Amino acid sequence: MAQYGRQKILGRIVVLLVLIVILALGGIVWFDYLGVIDAKAFLQPLYRVLRLPTRSPGATGEALSLDAERLALRLEELELRSIELDKKEEALNKRQAEIEQMAAELEDRQKALDEREKTFNLTVQQFENRRVNVEQNSRYLVGMPPDKAVKILIAMDDQDIIDVFRMTEEIAQREGKQSLVAYWLSLMPPERAAELQRKMAGKPRSVP
Repeated sequence: MAQYGRQKILGRIVVLLVLIVILALGGIVWFDYLGVIDAKAFLQPLYRVLRLPTRSPGATGEALSLDAERLALRLEELELRSIELDKKEEALNKRQAEIEQMAAELEDRQKALDEREKTFNLTVQQFENRRVNVEQNSRYLVGMPPDKAVKILIAMDDQDIIDVFRMTEEIAQREGKQSLVAYWLSLMPPERAAELQRKMAGKPRSVP
């Protein structure tokens, strides 16, 4: 009875050992097929017996080489793309700098134009104010006795006298009246009258 028990245990051990060997061989075959390990020389007879396709000796190396080549090409494409993007970014930055410079120049020109316009308007306003003042002085002098008007005129600068004379002639012509300029000149000292007439003939009109 005891001998029968030992045979039964030995049989189970043998079966387990066979199963272990089969599992080990199956694992080796599977890992070799996946390319994880290279067991071609060891499994070549078994492949022939089982009529399974075998990998060529350089299959794994060739696959790895192809993968490496694809990776290198991909990396090269990415590098070229990065260089292209850097060039575009540089061009955009350059264009942005040019636009900002143009905007600054336009702003400076606009400020200069605004300043010129302001100066021109101020000049026009001053001219108009002077013209109003000259016209008021002319009418004031025309309305007073000529000898008193001449005394006031003689005390003025030559250019101011000339402006009043021309305004007086303009008003007289506009209103159809006789101008008093000639009479005022006749009441002035001859030398001053001659100097004023010379300047009136040689200088442009300052008050149109």
